[in-house]
Amino acid sequence: MSALRRIAILLLLLVPVQGLGHELRPSVLTMVETAPGVFDVRLKVSVVGPLRVRLSVAFPEQCEVMGAPNVSVSAAAEVRAYTIDCGGALGQERIAIHGLRGTFNDVLVRVEREGGAVQSARVLPEAPWFDLAAAPTQLGVFATYTALGTQHILLGLDHLLFVLALLVLIRSVRALVATVTAFTVAHSITLALSAIGLASAPQAFVEVLVALSIVFVAVEIVKGERGEVGQAILPPSAVAFGFGLLHGLGFGGALKEIGLPAGEIPLALLAFNVGVGLGKLAIVARAL
Repeated sequence: MSALRRIAILLLLLVPVQGLGHELRPSVLTMVETAPGVFDVRLKVSVVGPLRVRLSVAFPEQCEVMGAPNVSVSAAAEVRAYTIDCGGALGQERIAIHGLRGTFNDVLVRVEREGGAVQSARVLPEAPWFDLAAAPTQLGVFATYTALGTQHILLGLDHLLFVLALLVLIRSVRALVATVTAFTVAHSITLALSAIGLASAPQAFVEVLVALSIVFVAVEIVKGERGEVGQAILPPSAVAFGFGLLHGLGFGGALKEIGLPAGEIPLALLAFNVGVGLGKLAIVARAL
């Protein structure tokens, strides 16, 4: 069976996993409590595809918007910032996101209480609401960012193609494990450095290099099918490590756009990496 046919079969097998994919660009709702029941609200609605999603937040009845919202619009997102006064401390109230149901968008929620407690949640179109937690826990942060990491690898066609190309190129199980491990370690390094601001590169430039990494592996596959010697001088694990550094910058750029919860950055980074790892395992298992 030709390499092209094998890749086509792998992509068809993975269609149910990938679903109706979109890039990792969730909308973000941030609520910062400045006094009991008073919150500075910022809703960033990302543009997904050609259409702009119109979202609004439905707070409990006792909450009132103070003044006119400050609205800014760009090609990538619409940001609406305002302050609400709920007339006293809020308990375990339900907050809904209107306009989310039936879309391909999701909303990452971060609520910072006056006492310093932070709640994270991920609101999906099929259940467009979240409940304020009486005592936010680190488990919520971990679950939210693990889900985001898994979503990014499963819905990111560039990372998906790179992993599939490695599966086609490498025939030895031991070499495949070493190569995927090297790729994971490398992207974990640059993901962390990029997310905390210690490493950066223009996102468009990174995306071009990520695409070229897929082309490079594809060329190696074709040369192998023809019985020719490939261009790679280093072993596959070393090549995957180098390309993993590039992919990590791509992950980091996406994570930087989402934002990291203040005070929980190491936990969120760990959770996002765990999610990416789980997504890759799902891809490899399904393909094999």
